[in-house]
Formats: sequence, structure tokens, C-alpha cells
Amino acid sequence: MSSPAIGGAEAPVTVSATFNADAASSPWMWVTGGAVCGLAWSAALRGYMVELVGVESTFTWSGTFGALLLPGAVTGGLLGWAEHLRRVGPPRKWRLLALAPLTFAVAPMLIPGAVTTLVTTGMGSGAIAVGLMGIVGGYALSGRGRRWPRAVCGAVGVGVTAALAATVAGTDPPLSLTDPRGAWAAVLAASLFPVLALGCSIPYRSAWSRGAEPIPIEATA
Repeated sequence: MSSPAIGGAEAPVTVSATFNADAASSPWMWVTGGAVCGLAWSAALRGYMVELVGVESTFTWSGTFGALLLPGAVTGGLLGWAEHLRRVGPPRKWRLLALAPLTFAVAPMLIPGAVTTLVTTGMGSGAIAVGLMGIVGGYALSGRGRRWPRAVCGAVGVGVTAALAATVAGTDPPLSLTDPRGAWAAVLAASLFPVLALGCSIPYRSAWSRGAEPIPIEATA
């Protein structure tokens, strides 16, 4: 798009647009989108677990859906709700939603006998670790608070990411990074924590300014 020529040259035309505040105020858009993202993430985690355990991996309604996929959807929905509140809600109201990843730790414990199994065998501690990983990673990427605690959390996150990628060598059967399947499994494992951390950083982030004027966007053509 251009203006009529002036003196043999085209004059720039300024096109303005504004940020649509109504789109940011739709809570169901954020909650539903977050739940879908959380469901996809937990399904990817289940795929990694299949690669890690191999033929011994089993699927059950209570374990696969009740203790993993459902908590993933709930966590994602809560983080989506946090993003909605961060944009339009009262200041600081969304901060408690930083605890949303603990859904991964709580849900498996609701299965009958899960607490006893955790105490006697340690099975189920991985779910608790996932919840804590989300909180630690979210704080590291939040951009808020003192730098050294965030740096420590970031270092822990890098270590967790590297450890997840290294577990590929311990799969059943063992996989090699020089094999396409092994390389894929390593990429899947290494990407799980950063994605979780990015989502979990939402409740820590600064609020949008309420009552601000529409943001102009200028372009020339």
C-alpha cells in the first residue's frame, strides 16, 4: 500500500492498529488453551516414559489418565487462568497459581494405596519431582526477584535438562544418539523441562498495566 507519488517519489503511509483488549479479557480462551497445552505436554511426558521403560511400560485409566494426563490438563488450565488474571485481573491475585504444578504431585496420591507405596518403595516420587521442577523452573525464568536465587534455580534446571537427555542411554533397549530414534528420544526428553518452566513462569511475571491506552502500531509501505 502506498500514497500517490509526490515529486516522482512515493510518500510513506502510516497505518495504525491497536491492541485488542477484549481478546485478552476472555478467560475461557486462556483456560482452554492452557489445558490443551498441558494435556499435550503430559502426553509427551508419557511418551518419554514409554521409551525409558520399554515393554514393561503399562497403561491404566487411573495411572495414565488420572495421575498424569488429567493433572497436566488441570495445571495448564490454571496457568492459562494465571495469564488471564495477569492481563486483566486484580494485582497479585494470580501469584498463588505458581503452585499449579503441584497438581502433578497431589493427583497420584489420590489413588488408593499410593501413599503407602510412596513411603515403602519410593514409587510416585517422580510425580512430586515434576511439580517441584515446574516451580523451580518457572521462578528461574520469571525475570523477577533477586538474581542469585534465580541463577541457582536456572542451574538446577540446566542440570535436570541434561540429566533427562542422558537417560536415553539407559532405555530398554538402550538407544544411541547416533541413531535417529535415540536422537529423537533425547530431544523429547531435553525439551520437556524448558517447556514446563516457560509455562510455570507465567504467575511470576509482571502484570499488564490496567487502564492503559491502546498500543499504536505503525508501519510504512
